[in-house]
Amino acid sequence: MSVIGLGIDLVDLARVARLLEHKGEQAMTRFFTEEERAYLATRTDPTGHAAARIAAKEAVYKAMQALPGARAVGWREIEVTRDGAGRPAIRLHGLAARLSHEQGGLRVQISLTHSETSAGAVAVIQTP
Repeated sequence: MSVIGLGIDLVDLARVARLLEHKGEQAMTRFFTEEERAYLATRTDPTGHAAARIAAKEAVYKAMQALPGARAVGWREIEVTRDGAGRPAIRLHGLAARLSHEQGGLRVQISLTHSETSAGAVAVIQTP
């Protein structure tokens, strides 16, 4: 396995809170898959979770830029899920999945964090 991409992103929670307050469902459907929206709906305060997922999507997007055609990948083509142990994981859809398949099935690793004011993510993409 070799690393072909590394991405990092930091998101301000207040900015995400304003986005969700002003754009509501429009923002939710723009950024998140149906499964992500269902998960966020179970959270008492979804802002930190939403911000961490936005940071994760952006970090994966940045890490994918080593691949031809990756600039066209959309927000909902990168989905933040959980693995069997409850750790954050990434599921690729659409163009992102096709680009991964063309490379023989990329391995995407993600790490998320958030504080009272920000959320961050680091993504590493490796060849199989």
